[in-house]
Amino acid sequence: MPERERVMRMSVEQPLWRALTGYRVLTMVYAVGLFVSAYDGFARPWLAIAYFAVLAGWTLGTLPKVASAANCTKRFLAADLTIALVGILLTRFADSAARVETGGPTLPSIWTAGAVLAFAIKGGWRWAAFASTLVAVANLVHRGAPTRDTIHNVVLVWVASIAIGYVVEVARASERTLARALEIEAATRERERLARDIHDGVLQVLAMVQRRGTALGGEAAEIGRMAGEQEVALRTLVSGGLVPVSRISEDAAEGALVRAVEEPDAGDGTAGPVDLRALLAAYAGAKVTFSEPGAPVPLAPPAARELAAAVGAALDNVRAHAGAEARAWILVEDWPDEIIVTVRDDGPGIPEGRLAQAEGEGRLGVALSIRGRLRDIGGTAELISVPGQGTEVELKVPKASEGPKNTRGKAEKR
Repeated sequence: MPERERVMRMSVEQPLWRALTGYRVLTMVYAVGLFVSAYDGFARPWLAIAYFAVLAGWTLGTLPKVASAANCTKRFLAADLTIALVGILLTRFADSAARVETGGPTLPSIWTAGAVLAFAIKGGWRWAAFASTLVAVANLVHRGAPTRDTIHNVVLVWVASIAIGYVVEVARASERTLARALEIEAATRERERLARDIHDGVLQVLAMVQRRGTALGGEAAEIGRMAGEQEVALRTLVSGGLVPVSRISEDAAEGALVRAVEEPDAGDGTAGPVDLRALLAAYAGAKVTFSEPGAPVPLAPPAARELAAAVGAALDNVRAHAGAEARAWILVEDWPDEIIVTVRDDGPGIPEGRLAQAEGEGRLGVALSIRGRLRDIGGTAELISVPGQGTEVELKVPKASEGPKNTRGKAEKR
């Protein structure tokens, strides 16, 4: 498989996870220090000791969980917030009533903010609002009645967590925009490199063959004409920007990461829709005019390949029956429910009854190469020809078509 540069992922929020890891450890130590300094004032110190043992073990044991967004699961967030809420509600039973009434700190103290911040960094401001609201309710239940200090602390945590969650969402949006820009830049560099190589080699050889063949005449002139058509088609491919841009991403430690990866084959069934214009542009040449919409024309890869092959068969018929000097036009129309490709030539046309006669003689180019392909992908092919006025082949394919295999599977189920 070919390799090319692809931008995979940036992680501008990774420093936030590192800061949260340090915050949780420091605030756990701070909460234990507050307890030790006021040990004599606790009514049931053994209850506080049991809680701090759980808190310390949980904080240190779950450090890998707050190392990245991928490791920080919903289940972990729920358990982490539960430990913070239990600590707040347990304070009334462990501490003395006097300290509770005078606004003493809860058992987890400011460690609780770390649990809320984890929600903010993981899910944005909505998750932060949910977690901070639960903490606010637990603090009000613990105090028994709203006080100035309680309301102040609740509002401070609520506003700070929502603000951080919003900043994280903005950072992620900026990250996606920058990643897309880097993807386009990488694809552009690759396309320019290919264009230089092709221009320095293949295109110059084709141009030389065309000039020499025209000068020699005879059969060489025909070879020169074909070389000229291939040169035009190749120039169309190079200038059309047909190198697909990756949208794949993965977690990285920090910064923007660009790495060489294998490009999946479009025929393996795993790729998404392809731009039909890219397949049909190869048929453009000195005698073939290609007209396309300004926007991509997406179609499932198997259906797109069959449709392109049918167009190629129609052009083969033009070269075989309309004469060497006949011109052809390819028109692509993108409708809401279907895609229409019209192939028209200015040849002598097909006499009435000639197609039926050809099928009877065993020549099935139109029946199999064109109509058969369209039938397999759920489309239709209509041929209109007036003697002396050329031939027009209209190919219609529904956008829901996925290719010959799917069509056959549906037919077997009926």
